[in-house]
Amino acid sequence: MSVDDLPVFGFIGSSGMGKTTLLRRLVSALHLEGWRIGYLKHAHHTFDLDVPGKDSYEIRAAGAAQTLLASRERWALQVENPCKGPDPDLRAMLSRFEPESLDLVLVEGFKQARYPKIEVYRAAMGQAPLYPGDPDVIAVATDDPLPVDGHPTKLALVDEEAIVSFILVRAGLMR
Repeated sequence: MSVDDLPVFGFIGSSGMGKTTLLRRLVSALHLEGWRIGYLKHAHHTFDLDVPGKDSYEIRAAGAAQTLLASRERWALQVENPCKGPDPDLRAMLSRFEPESLDLVLVEGFKQARYPKIEVYRAAMGQAPLYPGDPDVIAVATDDPLPVDGHPTKLALVDEEAIVSFILVRAGLMR
């Protein structure tokens, strides 16, 4: 299986809408059903998986282009991005997954990329919804009335079972 065969669904929305909270619930529900889930998050800022003073941090800071941390429980590969300008490409990041070990990838962010997305929307945040300007939004997860007509499928934000079912049907993964 290649990464191109993996179903990928994104979750987008303005900051504070609850994307991560929803994704945590969805990943848990999908995992309990036996699905193997990959998760990719777009960070809008610099981040580090390691801390100063640790050997791997110091070696990376000294100039290692790639640093692999490995234990019997997990491993993580950090790669220094030589191109500091543009955001990472969604397809390039998805190609880093091991597709034979996954059934589905859920993405948080990468809202400019062309792929199926579910918008998380809360009217109380005072932001306009994104779906009117993004033809790739296939559903909106919200508990509020949607302010713009012609919206895609509306899913109850508090009903993770319905959202899981929507994703599995769209991915062709219903058991």
